[in-house]
Amino acid sequence: MAKQDLYEILGVSKNASEDELKKAYRRLAMKYHPDRNPDDKDAEAKFKEAKEAYEILTDAQKRAAYDQFGHAAFEGGMGGGAGAAGGYGGAGFSDIFGDVFGDIFGGARGQAGGRGSSRAYRGSDLQYNLEISLEEAVAGTTVTIKIPSSEECTACGGSGAKKGSKPKTCPTCHGAGAVRIQQGIFAVQQTCPTCQGRGEIIEDPCPVCHGQGRLKTQKSLSVKIPPGVDTGDRIRLSGEGEHGGQGGPNGDLFVVVHVKAHPIFTRQEADLYCEVPVSFTTAALGGEVDVPTLSGSVRLKIPQETQSGKQFRLRGKGVTPVRGGAIGDMICKVTIETPVKLSEEQKELLRRFEESLSGNHHRPQEHSWLDRVKKFVDDLRS
Repeated sequence: MAKQDLYEILGVSKNASEDELKKAYRRLAMKYHPDRNPDDKDAEAKFKEAKEAYEILTDAQKRAAYDQFGHAAFEGGMGGGAGAAGGYGGAGFSDIFGDVFGDIFGGARGQAGGRGSSRAYRGSDLQYNLEISLEEAVAGTTVTIKIPSSEECTACGGSGAKKGSKPKTCPTCHGAGAVRIQQGIFAVQQTCPTCQGRGEIIEDPCPVCHGQGRLKTQKSLSVKIPPGVDTGDRIRLSGEGEHGGQGGPNGDLFVVVHVKAHPIFTRQEADLYCEVPVSFTTAALGGEVDVPTLSGSVRLKIPQETQSGKQFRLRGKGVTPVRGGAIGDMICKVTIETPVKLSEEQKELLRRFEESLSGNHHRPQEHSWLDRVKKFVDDLRS
């Protein structure tokens, strides 16, 4: 069954601000909170859906990934801002409900003396798709990329509270970040719906960052592309991914290489291929043609009686593999070019030339092909 749209779950539009998302989530949390709806599985499920939607849509990277790919962005390990460390599909029941059974097993967040958000976590890995030319891929290069990022708000020092004020202890959880619920013989706890596990609320948010404590920005990164890379190769930039939570380490940024199609060459692993058009006269009598390579033009000798499709190998004119190994070759495929826009005199010369060709020794491939066709037809009739 298809998953419900996250914006529809919260009842907001797709361009809703963070404040609108927060208000919508608080309204649903108060309505469907398990503490207010004991033994109501439907209310519990709706509370879970609302919390999942809120956690994704208030995260800039995850929201961008969801807007582009939908729920598929968080399934199967897709890149682009929602890696396995912070994805929607990988969240378990205990993650969503804030370690509900933590009291039983002794690992609850928000125990006495500590806030629910005090546990550090690693930021998600991000992916950047980089398109480069074949020349850059073969020779290597250094490029500058810009990626979305965030930085601490200088106006509030990262607290999220307006200058001159400070966050206050959450009145619901009293700074624990979690609320305790007694369900029969079980004592369970879940993330506080008022402060979302932070243990604090901001009554007077900073007007610059709107209570987030961080500002969206862009940062430029210099990426060194090693010689020999090909489409699909990844370059890892450690610590340049999504920011970690509560002092945790940042995720990594993976730059995925995509090599643009080239007007002359095609690449297969370490070898380069190109088609070389030659005139009918050069193919028949032999000669030399200039052939481009990535390191400059070379002269290619065309033997007489060369047929269309003949391949010539230029050793060492290919690609040095990025992971080591012998340098590849350039494979040149000859294509015979038929003359066009002939004058009447030229046409007459060709007719006379055609009449002068008699015997199988002038056109061995044609006559061999005709013999095979005749045999094929005779076999069908027999």
